[in-house]
Amino acid sequence: MIERSAPAPGYRERFAYFAARSGLLRFGRFTTKSGRESPYFFDTGACANGAALDELGGYYAAAIADRFPDATLLFGPAYKGITLAAAAAIALSRDRERPVGFCFDRKERKEHGEGGLLIGRLPTAGDRVVIVDDVVTDGASKRHAIQLLQRETGVRPAGLVVAVDRQERGAGDLSALDDLSRDLRLPAAAIATIGQVVDVLARQPTDGRPLIDAALRRRIDAYLQQYAPRPPAA
Repeated sequence: MIERSAPAPGYRERFAYFAARSGLLRFGRFTTKSGRESPYFFDTGACANGAALDELGGYYAAAIADRFPDATLLFGPAYKGITLAAAAAIALSRDRERPVGFCFDRKERKEHGEGGLLIGRLPTAGDRVVIVDDVVTDGASKRHAIQLLQRETGVRPAGLVVAVDRQERGAGDLSALDDLSRDLRLPAAAIATIGQVVDVLARQPTDGRPLIDAALRRRIDAYLQQYAPRPPAA
């Protein structure tokens, strides 16, 4: 079993149950973008009704407030990031005197009407912009988002928040999320790590069976052991 930090109380634990209950997190056999056969799959696209999206936005808002409390604007890369940034901005704005803005990008520049590549409140100097997306695989969409924001507005994002850190190696020895954070010099956070989610769902509840049984837990542990970041050389 790989070593994990204990799950924090509060929103991370509630998020784990929400992810399983709403179908964002599924278990089985899935081939990831990297070609690995994973025993779990996480997809924010499964959040396809207003109530679920409202709850998910609250978890993103909690993570943003935790790590980037001075965020003033959220950017959602097309396509999944669009609804995530909007939902998180709504949730953050409920408890603030000044609403948190959000914007997102088009896939192609528009030459008529309002024009441009960005829609929403555009970042200006002094904004603390946080990129909001689902997970990190190769980081291509996040790199594109940073380049786009700097080219179109001159503003460099202050951080990145994703739903789940899969805790798998990227191109080097770090996790894909940490690798991207180091490479781009961009602070990054997740609502929860997959280890925290699994730890919560494998607990024995007082009113029934755990959502992750012993056999599935062994499969997940073996997968993470195989693809976890390598420890630094002594």
